[in-house]
Amino acid sequence: MKKMSNIYESAANTLGIFNSPCLTKVELRVACKGISDRDALSKPDPCVILKMQSHGQWFEVDRTEVIRTCINPVFSKLFTVDFYFEEVQRLRFEVHDISSNHNGLKEADFLGGMECTLGQIVSQRKLSKSLLKHGNTAGKSSITVIAEELSGNDDYVELSFSARKLDDKDFFSKSDPFLEIFRVNDDATQQLVHRTEVVMNNLNPAWKTFKVSVNSLCSGDQDRRLKCIVWDWDSNGKHDFIGEFSSTFKEMRGAMEGRQVQWECINPKYKAKKKNYKNSGIVILNQCKIHKMHSFLDYIMGGCQIQFTVAIDFTASNGDPRNSCSLHYIHPYQPNEYLKALVAVGEICQDYDSDKMFPAFGFGARIPPEYKVSHDFAINFNEDNPECAGLQGVVESYQSCLPKLQLYGPTNIAPIIQKVAKSASEETNTKEASQYFILLILTDGVITDMADTREAIVHASHLPMSVIIVGVGNADFSDMQMLDGDDGILRSPKGEPVLRDIVQFVPFRNFKHASPAALAKSVLAEVPNQVVDYYNGKGIKPKCMSEYESSRTLAP
Repeated sequence: MKKMSNIYESAANTLGIFNSPCLTKVELRVACKGISDRDALSKPDPCVILKMQSHGQWFEVDRTEVIRTCINPVFSKLFTVDFYFEEVQRLRFEVHDISSNHNGLKEADFLGGMECTLGQIVSQRKLSKSLLKHGNTAGKSSITVIAEELSGNDDYVELSFSARKLDDKDFFSKSDPFLEIFRVNDDATQQLVHRTEVVMNNLNPAWKTFKVSVNSLCSGDQDRRLKCIVWDWDSNGKHDFIGEFSSTFKEMRGAMEGRQVQWECINPKYKAKKKNYKNSGIVILNQCKIHKMHSFLDYIMGGCQIQFTVAIDFTASNGDPRNSCSLHYIHPYQPNEYLKALVAVGEICQDYDSDKMFPAFGFGARIPPEYKVSHDFAINFNEDNPECAGLQGVVESYQSCLPKLQLYGPTNIAPIIQKVAKSASEETNTKEASQYFILLILTDGVITDMADTREAIVHASHLPMSVIIVGVGNADFSDMQMLDGDDGILRSPKGEPVLRDIVQFVPFRNFKHASPAALAKSVLAEVPNQVVDYYNGKGIKPKCMSEYESSRTLAP
């Protein structure tokens, strides 16, 4: 058994399930209020230590500076942490009183702690909680943590250059100029950012407008030096140097809103030799347009809520729940596969849903009182309000509805996709990024309404929603892979393609011997891009341009 899980783990590592690419880096700013010292006569010298949980152990990640004699410290040191949407990242902030004579931490120095997940801080942007002393007693002191995404931003710039009166380098015709722009790195190396096309036989060229990301232009630093060189193209590849100039992105931003920026193009050799040398031409930036690309965190921190809905398969193929071989068997000591998958995925999503109320549905069973087959019944049997309070509420409704149902069939999932799509399409009327829907479908078998399901998914791909399907048990799930558009484009029976890939299918058996976190990671890794693709594709900006987001934008 141990050996099997090692094989699994190394395979999973190769596939990148555990070490998925870091989505983004987040900066955490920390401040405390009302810290009381155990010694009432003096004020404490507070320092905040950030710890992160890994395999059940807390490890120190970093600590702030110590602020002397202060009960309401605002720390200048930032914590930078990697943020993964598809993981629960548990954090603990501990406030200690570090007296000037020692830097060690003693039991008595502990002034209070606060635990939360990184997802909670990111989704609320600003999280304030009481500091708990030993024994989890809350005093009057509190801690506030503010999250900001590090601006490895995806914004891009549109630039349009021309030149006039360039030096003529050719005997029988005019120069054939092109322009190169280099970014000067911190280590003084130069990185080519863009090379224009060649404009033949023209001393007053207008080069084509081009787009370049802010990251590649200046690594997000608008004061970084940019070196620009104009060449006369030669067919033998030995291009003649016309002249050069330096600039910064900050300076180029002057060419916004109809203004122009100009530079003299200088040939240093001529400048040194010729007395009357002015320049080798003028280069003009006619326009600089910045296009903002919003990230997953922009939307979440702008107030977009993830609405999480669960749908559970109650078809007869699961086996009689009273029988221990059934996939729905309620074991007194350990959760069945349905519960394991539900909790693993739900634990992540709940951090991004402020009311923590989750609609939960069942399909494929005969339900009381008439015992008619239903494919979208509320598992709390309250059709007007199918929401359960928290994950615990979903688990309890699931356990209490099982004995009242007759497991039946067929396995139709189109009705439940249509039901969530109805809520998602109402959301589109707001034209805002306020709610994105994730439907988790847990099923034990191949679906029977494949044509309707394909139709429903193609329709849903135009809406703010994603569908996650987890296959439970040992059925042949090869048909399900077709819904996950990774290996080809899913089409409706009429041939209409999905607008974007919104389905992720994972067989639970691949994760039987792995941690719940591994399942959640694999299933949720695509969601941030799906959220961004939907809203960016519709041209919908994050709801509120928070202080957070304006700080990410390069200030003029």
